[in-house]
Amino acid sequence: MARWYIIHAYSGFENKVRDTIISEAERLGLSDGVEEVEVPTETITEVKRGKKVQVERKFMPGYVLAKLRLTDDVYHLVKNTPKVSGFLGSGNKPQAISDAEAARYFGGVEEAKSAPKKQISVDYEIGDQVKVLDGPFASFNGLVEELDFDKQKVKVSVSIFGRATPVELDFEQVELMK
Repeated sequence: MARWYIIHAYSGFENKVRDTIISEAERLGLSDGVEEVEVPTETITEVKRGKKVQVERKFMPGYVLAKLRLTDDVYHLVKNTPKVSGFLGSGNKPQAISDAEAARYFGGVEEAKSAPKKQISVDYEIGDQVKVLDGPFASFNGLVEELDFDKQKVKVSVSIFGRATPVELDFEQVELMK
């Protein structure tokens, strides 16, 4: 019976590890022992240079989920895959996770694929100098005072007639000054 296992891989090499395990299983005739190999990802919205961009981000960086029939051959195939440091578990014994726990990871992945999360990351932070791109304060420069990720707003202190005035703008209305 195949069970889900979490494989610890070098960060940034998760997709390469997945592809290598699948191709090596086919090459060695162990495809029946390797049912699925997945890298959980999620889609988030980032603001870069004042524009919203959809990006794929790894849900669990450094980990790959695999549904395996863990025979000695399959164990050694995974363990000897380049960029794999081992299975999650105690000692040298791989610890399987329940189907419900695996479904939770993939539930999050499927949810992220069907409807992108409202989470937005921006390339500026509090205290950074930014330029206002549009609106009544376009071309003004200011300092970031607050970031409200729930409302997707940024409070910027701009100098109007020599006085610092706080202005609330959308994330995509400002960009980091170089």
